[in-house]
This record gives sequence, structure tokens and C-alpha cells, in this order.
Amino acid sequence: MHMSDALISPAVGGAMLAVSAGIIGYSVRAIRKDFKESRIPLMGVSGAFVFAAQMINFAIPGTGSSGHIAGAVLLAALLGPAPAFIVMAGVLLIQAVLFADGGLLAYGCNLFNMGFFGCFLSYPFVFHPIAGKDGKPGRIFTAGIAASMAALLCGAFAVTIETLVSGITELPFGVFAAAMMPIHAAIAIGEGLATSFVLLFVRKNLPDFESVKQEAKRFSAAGMVWTFSLAALVLGGGFSLLASGKPDGLEWSIERTAGTEIENGSAVHGFFASLSDKLALLPDYVIPGKNEQTGTIFCGIAGAILCAALICLCVSIIRFRKQKQEICHAGK
Repeated sequence: MHMSDALISPAVGGAMLAVSAGIIGYSVRAIRKDFKESRIPLMGVSGAFVFAAQMINFAIPGTGSSGHIAGAVLLAALLGPAPAFIVMAGVLLIQAVLFADGGLLAYGCNLFNMGFFGCFLSYPFVFHPIAGKDGKPGRIFTAGIAASMAALLCGAFAVTIETLVSGITELPFGVFAAAMMPIHAAIAIGEGLATSFVLLFVRKNLPDFESVKQEAKRFSAAGMVWTFSLAALVLGGGFSLLASGKPDGLEWSIERTAGTEIENGSAVHGFFASLSDKLALLPDYVIPGKNEQTGTIFCGIAGAILCAALICLCVSIIRFRKQKQEICHAGK
């Protein structure tokens, strides 16, 4: 569901950048109020895991399309809404800047569409009530499917609204929405299954986990960090080779509606395209002069590591500023 810059106007892109920046600010304040230092490594590796998992597009039978997980509901269930949104911001930033996956002008739209609905709406109002306090397997499984469905459908509809308000494409709203909603409902089933299975694994193995009630204690918290780290490297460096080459839900919907790719030649779009060309070291997850498989493996591993590093760095800065503030207040 990564939107390209060509779908939105500069006004919509700028407005959504401001909205997403505001949500990031809110999330930072929420983390500072209830900071848990032990969660820094888990935030980093969960971001790496989601980055790697997003590289694996799974085919949607009978459609000619494919999809990948967004990961916001999973992250919110693991970390809480505010930390999850920060992690999503880091993942999407690495994708947009280094791999040109999602436009720079459209970054605010993509973060809002893929992060806000899953973290701040679907998780607290769909997943949490269904999963309940006891966190029984059947309820977690149902909650994962329902919450993923709600998050992706809200995100898909937001894409159509942002495109409509931008007014720079010839995509008929009704036809575009009619293509976007069913295909993302199908994708949501795949994401829901993945989310549920991961959370059930966490429920069974991670002791004292706050979001999901635990029964067994096979791993320490540090052990779970290593488990997610290994899973991210395996997904990014191995299973990403199995990703479907079919267009994702958004690309498929555009092709069915417009019959061709959307391009925009405005000066603002040209600026962001030029900026993306300069910043993207590995556009489209390809290494110049290397075969496609080598590029995919390298980009999957490198991207996962960079996501973990960026997220841990940002959260560590939040921790440092909180500690500095506490010292200043204590001095007074």
C-alpha cells in the first residue's frame, strides 16, 4: 500500500506530512511518560522483523495481484500503540529513503495509512476488546484477523480519499475504491493470519509480556529479542526470494482503473523525484551490477539491520532527553 508521489498533490502530501509528524510527536510524549528501557531492543528487532516481512509479497489466488503485511496491528499488540507508531515511522523511512519504496512526498500519507489506523484505531478498538484480558488462543486468532481487516480497509479507503482530494489523476473515485477495497480485504486475511500466528507464538513463549497473557516461560525477554532478530534475518535474507512478482494491491487497482502507471511532471514532484534519486542507494531493492537474487538478499538483511539501528537510536535519544529532563527537575 506504499503510495507513490504521482498519486498525490503537493498540498495533500504536505498536509499529511504535518499530520503524521503530529502523531509522531504525540507518540514520543506518550513514550516519555511511560518509558520502559527494556523495550528498546524489542522495538528495534520488531521493526527489523516487520521490514523483512513486508518484503515478502504473497500472491492473492485468482486475482493476478499480491500483498504484504503492514505490521501495525502486530507491533501495537507487541509494544503498545505509541511505540508501534514510532517503529512504523522508522521502517517506512528506511524504505522510502534508501530503497525508494514509497515516495518521499507521500511519506506522510503512507505512515498515516499504514500506521495510524492499525496502531491507534484497530488495535485499541478492535483487537484489544476481542482478545480480552485473558488472551485465549481462539480470541487472539479472531482478534488478529478482525483487527488486520479493519486496519487495511481503513488504509485502503484513505488512499482513495487522498487521491481524490489531490485531483491530479484521472482515477474515477468509485471505480478505484471498488478495486482497492476487495483486494485489500483479501490481503488483510493473509496479514491477519500472520499476525495471529506471531502473537500466539509470543503468548506461549515470552514471560511477563504485558500485551498478551502468558502461559509458558520458554524464553527470557532477551531470548525473544534474539528470536525476532533471527527471524528478521531469515525472512529478509532468504524467504524474500520467494516473494511474488505480481503487482501489489495498490498497483493492481491502479492498473485495473487507469490501465497504465500514473506519472506526474510538476516541479514539486520533480524535486522529490530528484531527491529520491540522490538518496536511494539501492532503489527497488536492487544492487547495480549484481543479479536480482543477490540484491534481494543483501537489501533484505541490510534493511532489517538499518531499521533496528535507526529505531534503537531514536528511542535511545528519547531516553537520554527524558533522563536529562529528570536531572534538571531534580536539581531545581
